[in-house]
Amino acid sequence: MFSLQLALLQVFFLMVPERVLSQPSPSPSKAMPTHSDLGPRTQGGTLQSSEVPGISTVGPTVVTSSTPENKTVSLFPVLPICVCDLTPGACDINCCCDSDCYLLHPRTVFSFCLPGSVRSSSWVCVDNSLIFRSNSPFPSRVFMDSNGIKQFCVHVNNSRLNYLQKLQKVNATNFQALATEFGGESFTSTSQTQSPPPFYRAGDPILTYFPKWSVISLLKQPAGVGAGGLCAKSNPAGFLESKSTTCAHFFKNLADSCTSDPALNAASYYNFTVLKVPRGMSDLQNMEFQVPVTPVSQAGSPVLAGNTCQNVVSQVIYEIETNGTFGIQKVSVSFGQTNLTVEPGTSLQQDFIIHFRAFQQSTAASLTGSRSGNPGYIVGKPLLVLSGDIRHSMTLLQSQGDGTCAIKRHEVQFGVNAISGCKLRLKRVDCSHLQQEIYQTLHGSPRPEHIAIFGNADPAQKGEWTGILSRNYNVSAMHCTSCCVIPVSLEIQILWAYIGLQSNPQAHVSGARFLYQFQSIQDSPPETEVPLTTVVTFVDITQKPEPPRGQPRIDWKYPFDFFFPFKMAFSRGADSQKGSIFPILILCLLLLGVLNLETK
Repeated sequence: MFSLQLALLQVFFLMVPERVLSQPSPSPSKAMPTHSDLGPRTQGGTLQSSEVPGISTVGPTVVTSSTPENKTVSLFPVLPICVCDLTPGACDINCCCDSDCYLLHPRTVFSFCLPGSVRSSSWVCVDNSLIFRSNSPFPSRVFMDSNGIKQFCVHVNNSRLNYLQKLQKVNATNFQALATEFGGESFTSTSQTQSPPPFYRAGDPILTYFPKWSVISLLKQPAGVGAGGLCAKSNPAGFLESKSTTCAHFFKNLADSCTSDPALNAASYYNFTVLKVPRGMSDLQNMEFQVPVTPVSQAGSPVLAGNTCQNVVSQVIYEIETNGTFGIQKVSVSFGQTNLTVEPGTSLQQDFIIHFRAFQQSTAASLTGSRSGNPGYIVGKPLLVLSGDIRHSMTLLQSQGDGTCAIKRHEVQFGVNAISGCKLRLKRVDCSHLQQEIYQTLHGSPRPEHIAIFGNADPAQKGEWTGILSRNYNVSAMHCTSCCVIPVSLEIQILWAYIGLQSNPQAHVSGARFLYQFQSIQDSPPETEVPLTTVVTFVDITQKPEPPRGQPRIDWKYPFDFFFPFKMAFSRGADSQKGSIFPILILCLLLLGVLNLETK
């Protein structure tokens, strides 16, 4: 109804003579209406308009705000419930209906009003030049838009904007009907139960079963988290993912934890069975789907003997044999154990290794270890070295939490430059023994003698390995009689290159060298700490061949046009700048003759 009246008003106003429409409007320049300053106002408001039907108002105007005269004014009478008033007795920021703010005009203090803190309003605006007289029964106002054009706006009294929905009663009769009508997808399905997959996929967690408690769980491989490397015991092992993790335990009272903490007891790592395939969950009584975990050797339980906790697990190694989609066929576990002294702040570093191999694989094949490429090295794979007949990975120093050198070392990855360091506590020994100890600490034990040329080098084939060059320091060059020259830094330089086809290049090691840096200390030093550093750098010496050049293609083009003789004559004349012009004149005469014959 209001839209029809407004349309009729516009038609009437357009029929008014131009001289009348050009009268200036007395309304001041204002911004476009917003929720907070355009809602219905009370005595303390700023808006005055003709709200009584039938009363004409010439040129709707805006009256500036006026202060109420000694009258008790309700600041927020239009909102019976203030949804953003969350702090009793305090003013909530941008809550324009909070009576604790004591603000006649919240927009003067707040940058905006929170949704629900003002009554919703609807305004309809037209160009102010179209309006001469307003007979609207609704509040009206003239505003200035962002382009400087005055707009005449009428406040529509739409009660639906502020309609309050009453609570709907829900009981056992209509609960299911309402849930079906308005509900959506659920996180869990009560009607359908998903069956377990028929076999493990790479990366899937490995299921375990504890017969004593009839509980299904996962095979765990604790890993270090945070800066201190604390053990996260719930980290699951992934199927076919052979990897090793290291983490640390810190004990407030080792005397109590020695025999009660299952992480220290070897029995807690094999007192369960492993499900061959996930579908074994459906029939836990069928032993054909379960594989026992067999300890390679007997490991004793932790025992507190005086001030020492004995038989503490420091390393756990799982060997898991798989047979494709037939799942896990055999699981064995071996342990490393140590003794801990009961003292405040005792810590324990544990290593967890899981290795997968094919079922019924020969022991000799499994001892050779995995390749680092076939044949060329793959970036990120271990750098293989040979000590005697033993193949292993080249390693760097690794520090413990207190900065001292740890027994466990970083593995050198092919193509990855790295640096590491730690502090070595020197003992009161003679200089030669001290040098030998530091050499062993820097390059690891056993000392690498050869390095694999390719990632699939066989220890039995000596031609697939190259010797590591080493340069030691000449002690006599120091001219020191009462000092000991010790190595403090080891730089491992690896020269490598790509060979083979450019479409499928293979990385190989061309050579390696150990470079030591030395420092002189007092002979037979007292117990002190010396910082040690190991660095590995890879240098690419690939000599790339010149790009192939194709033979020049001769594209012969024979002109078959009529003017070919003329072109040849002119070009020959330009090149030689000598000769007769009579042949050219003869050709021109012939051409003119032909043209004359055609025109007749």
